[in-house]
Amino acid sequence: MDFGKVSPGQINTINFTLPADSPLNTQVLPGQPVAHPLPAYVGCPVWMEKSWLGKIYPSAMKDKEALAHYTQQFNTIELNGTHYQMPNDETIERWLEEATPGFKYCPKFPKAISHEKELLGVEEVTAFFCRQLLKLGDHLGIPFLQLGPAYTPQKGKGLVEFLKLIPEEMTIAVEFRHPDWFANPRIWARTCEILREAGHAAVITDVSGRRDVLHQTLTVPKAVIRFVGNELHPTDYTRTDEWIQRLKKWQQQGLQELYAFIHCGQSECAPELSNYWIQELNTHLGLSLKLPKFLPKVDQMSLF
Repeated sequence: MDFGKVSPGQINTINFTLPADSPLNTQVLPGQPVAHPLPAYVGCPVWMEKSWLGKIYPSAMKDKEALAHYTQQFNTIELNGTHYQMPNDETIERWLEEATPGFKYCPKFPKAISHEKELLGVEEVTAFFCRQLLKLGDHLGIPFLQLGPAYTPQKGKGLVEFLKLIPEEMTIAVEFRHPDWFANPRIWARTCEILREAGHAAVITDVSGRRDVLHQTLTVPKAVIRFVGNELHPTDYTRTDEWIQRLKKWQQQGLQELYAFIHCGQSECAPELSNYWIQELNTHLGLSLKLPKFLPKVDQMSLF
């Protein structure tokens, strides 16, 4: 993910400390645990990455087999493909066939809705997209709407009207990217109240070069985190450690569900960083999430 990407030389100059929680969180979370164990989903932004062959996928795996292998390794995916192509019935059926028990797809809204038309005049296409997603049944996680980089608070009335198009049985998460959403505390507070009233989440993005999007605001008792690492730099692990403690706190305060999507460079290192997240969630939050299985490394010299 290029958004908020920094050069390797800048990483050690960044303050990665998590900000304090938003005051809204105390109104959203009930104040005591409501589910044990916490339903938690950790996954990557893609299911096909060539560098995973021989790492978590068989070396001879064909591209068309990748999804089936992915759903055996992780329990969710940030489904970016729907940002570029609307899923037809055949695609939905294939996703259902490949999903393992408990697996959740988290599709991104098409860019035709979010970026090109900026939520205006999209009633028909939004209704179709939501109908398609609901066909996933129990395998539908939390779809997310990524607003375009030029989508400012001045266009916010369109967002208010758009949220009315989302079916009552669907909770989505909205990702804000333009700096003006965060520059004025009053604007951000009102935006979060709108999401809360509509019953939708705000995506929390932890990325090196844009610390303003790390807003630590829960508008529903569900956390949706996009964590962007830096190719397994030591700070990837210390940042994760701090996140685990924050999530433990939220769990104790009544968090009902967690989605964590782990990005790392061009996804090459995403399995390793996801594995660390899962290990730490299991250890500190008392979860029993399945760890991805890594294949033994082949020592080429031993072949001769």
